[in-house]
Amino acid sequence: MRIRSVETQIVDIPFVDGGRGEGITPTTWKSLEIALVRIEDDDGRVGWGEGFGYFVVDATKALVERLIAPLLEGRDIVDIPAWNLETQRRLHLFGRYGVTLFAISAVDMALWDLAAKRRELPLYQLLGAEAAHPIPYYASLVRYDDDQVAPRVCERALERGFSELKLHEITVPRVAACREAVGDTVPISVDVNCAWSEDQARAALEPLRDLGVIWLEEPVFPPEDMHALSRLRDGTLPIAAGENWCTEVQFAAAFKAGAVDLAQPSVTKVGGISEFRKVAERCRAASVPLMPHCPYFGPGFFASLHLATAIEEVRQLEYLFVEPEAWLAPLGRLGPGGTLLATDAPGIGFEPDPEILRRYRRA
Repeated sequence: MRIRSVETQIVDIPFVDGGRGEGITPTTWKSLEIALVRIEDDDGRVGWGEGFGYFVVDATKALVERLIAPLLEGRDIVDIPAWNLETQRRLHLFGRYGVTLFAISAVDMALWDLAAKRRELPLYQLLGAEAAHPIPYYASLVRYDDDQVAPRVCERALERGFSELKLHEITVPRVAACREAVGDTVPISVDVNCAWSEDQARAALEPLRDLGVIWLEEPVFPPEDMHALSRLRDGTLPIAAGENWCTEVQFAAAFKAGAVDLAQPSVTKVGGISEFRKVAERCRAASVPLMPHCPYFGPGFFASLHLATAIEEVRQLEYLFVEPEAWLAPLGRLGPGGTLLATDAPGIGFEPDPEILRRYRRA
């Protein structure tokens, strides 16, 4: 497929989470900033991609425009993974991970969307699956650091139809308050976003297990300290990580170190669909299940759903439990227990509402 144009834009959609918008991020988090990539081929077909967001979307956008688009426009792309690796090699001077890979992830995703549309297939079929099946999601709450608000939001998520929850609280008493609110039978996982030292994490393992926590995500800083993660895997509580790892190389290192029970690549961070599939192959070889980080509600969300449909090692996906002011594209109806079904539309199924794009575009 010959690439005619590569365009980028940032969409900034406010959301409500019921809290103060403080905790995980360096400043108040009140909107979904989405870095979109739109790629058009010579036949007029369009593919959509997304690079990781939060507060770095402007950097992701700039890197696509300055370093990737000039190399891609006018080219014939036959092998997307080969293009991905070539681009990683050409851009390694600017950092192997972080924003460089966020930008590559966005473009890679758009190329896969475009390739599936050219074949008139949903992405999951292009990746080898025959039919869609319901994919389970858990409700992923923001950090509230509040014994009153967090339990109420847990109850609201269950009322919305989810059967499993993930908390981002970083103290055992906060987790205990949520457990008391929902009872003993609701599965709860905890993600502390690398907030603890190894000693703090070890001290929390038994109390969290006693509260019925089913797995603990990113317990230590830095997130790539594979040996610390390995030492925490004492059988007390399953350890999950990988949201902040890029490329199969870091996952291979994690598996070699015995660092995780659950692997969590993010398609908007890890290197896109091409690199996600390589990580899945590593997981298969190491017998490590996939519990992907599933970002926002843009192309990355849709691509994650198709990947989960095509890759049997994916156990569950993450649904950020906030209320956006508007939706870029309809996600589909939530099924029993919190499930979604990939559409049979060609590509990843992401077709943004032009009016929403216009209204919320800021760059």
